[in-house]
Amino acid sequence: MKAYQYRLYPNKEQRTAFARHFGCARFVYNWGLEQKNKAFTDDKKVSCFDLIKLATSTIKKENEWLREVNSQSLQMSLRNLDNAFTKFFKKTAKFPKFKNKYAKQSFQCPQNVKVDFDNNRIRFPKIPGVKVKFSRRFEGKIKTVTVSKVPSGKYFVSILVDDGFPLPAPCNCTKEGSVGVDLGLKDFAILSTGEKIDNPRHIKQSQKRLARAQRKLSRCKKGSNGRAKAKQKVAILHERVASRRNDFLHKLSKRLIDENQAVCLEDLNVSGMIKNKRLAKHIADVGWRTFRIFCEYKAEMYGKNVKIIGRFEPSSKMCSNCGTINRELKLSDREWTCACGVTHDRDVLAANNILIFAFC
Repeated sequence: MKAYQYRLYPNKEQRTAFARHFGCARFVYNWGLEQKNKAFTDDKKVSCFDLIKLATSTIKKENEWLREVNSQSLQMSLRNLDNAFTKFFKKTAKFPKFKNKYAKQSFQCPQNVKVDFDNNRIRFPKIPGVKVKFSRRFEGKIKTVTVSKVPSGKYFVSILVDDGFPLPAPCNCTKEGSVGVDLGLKDFAILSTGEKIDNPRHIKQSQKRLARAQRKLSRCKKGSNGRAKAKQKVAILHERVASRRNDFLHKLSKRLIDENQAVCLEDLNVSGMIKNKRLAKHIADVGWRTFRIFCEYKAEMYGKNVKIIGRFEPSSKMCSNCGTINRELKLSDREWTCACGVTHDRDVLAANNILIFAFC
């Protein structure tokens, strides 16, 4: 399975059709969440199929405008809701929330999507001939297509394709062919090889522009066209920051996966660390969790390995040469010399210890 994302350029009628699909999918999702919450309170179970039957027999008859959109997109909203609850009970995600029309909008089409590479067009159910910019072609069976609109006003399509090729099996990894990575704030990543990768600090670079745009937005009258334009400008600035961050994380994760048999990371408690009011903005800006996700899916794609160790196992106070632990070190001590005569940089030492614990 591979996913391909392209930019859409719909005309006025197609944008109206997209908005109709976004709204109906959001309405059905929120209705299903309400039914799930009631069942959850009464200690009852409501499956995805129960919701689909109930939606067909009740809300579609009461709301005829739901028939104007693709029915399978509405069913996919309920399937996504069921998956959200499954992730919540597995403790891999938070409890599902109600969707609003001001955040990112999306709907899915599980079938009947036609792609025309020669004319740069893509056909959705009830929305034919949408202009699309194909950055590259693909071959295989289209499984699921997701159309989304970001707050900046841009439209995208994500196509999941089954190319028929199985994922390669993970290769055998050794300590010598692997790298330990210690993530930080001053330096984004410190490798066990001694290399330090600077933190680009994307939000800091755009902080003045964001503050200026947000002040202008706050002065605009609510409901006016000027406020809508100012709001879109703020969204564009945030989108640029997110795009730069993702570009940096994609390039770094790809490089580490290509150069090593395994990438060893620490299981950081990011949700707990972000509660620090003095460092919350900087921790959220670096994207440690996103970097781990990028490394994991790239390793699966290229037959490499990602080893995650416990957050309490490695220590920059433990000598990687003799195993001695120096408990008298303070946070301000960035270098120290062990009794065995080896001088350690604490950041590089932490990366080396991550590599050692990964192969214990």
